[in-house]
Amino acid sequence: MWSYEKRLQFPVNIKETNAKLAQAIMSQYGGPDGEIGASMRYLSQRYAMPYNEVSAVLTDIGTEELAHLEMVATIVHQLTRDLSMEEIEESGFANYYVDHTVGIWPMAAGGVPFNSCEFQSKGDVITDLVEDMAAEQKARSTYDNILRLTRDYPDVYAPIKFLRAREIVHFQRFGEALRIVQDRLDSKNFYAFNPGFDKCEE
Repeated sequence: MWSYEKRLQFPVNIKETNAKLAQAIMSQYGGPDGEIGASMRYLSQRYAMPYNEVSAVLTDIGTEELAHLEMVATIVHQLTRDLSMEEIEESGFANYYVDHTVGIWPMAAGGVPFNSCEFQSKGDVITDLVEDMAAEQKARSTYDNILRLTRDYPDVYAPIKFLRAREIVHFQRFGEALRIVQDRLDSKNFYAFNPGFDKCEE
């Protein structure tokens, strides 16, 4: 069971609204490399992980991704709260407004809704961990793009920079987890000697 501390992992205090920026940042809430997919990926993969210490890494990082989801939602909320109808129309936020007002809803910056097909839980330890490392790099790249867009907005830039830094740490932790797994599997052919693998007859 999780113990929830009612504060953000990094403070978010945005003073000025900016609906255009919110639409870009929304992608890290429900986009293809966003935090909702990351949390679901790791918290789902942990059940098929045969090594307790690696399962613990998936649980810890999956839980932290939920905290990041909360941070991104807070950023988007603060960027869109109290918008006037004129601001909504001028910013291109009208289409989102029609369906969700200024509620938080998972979608990519391009408007594509979140879909669980955007992440995988394969049940193969090598496959899952390699995907996890790639996912953290894709999220880091997305945060890099957002940072380029937010250079003139220090209130937004700071929490985004924090989130980017955590993607790098997660990539490193998954790399360590992959080495643990590889050390426990046959070093010459860890696919064929995977405990869950039944070798097919040729």
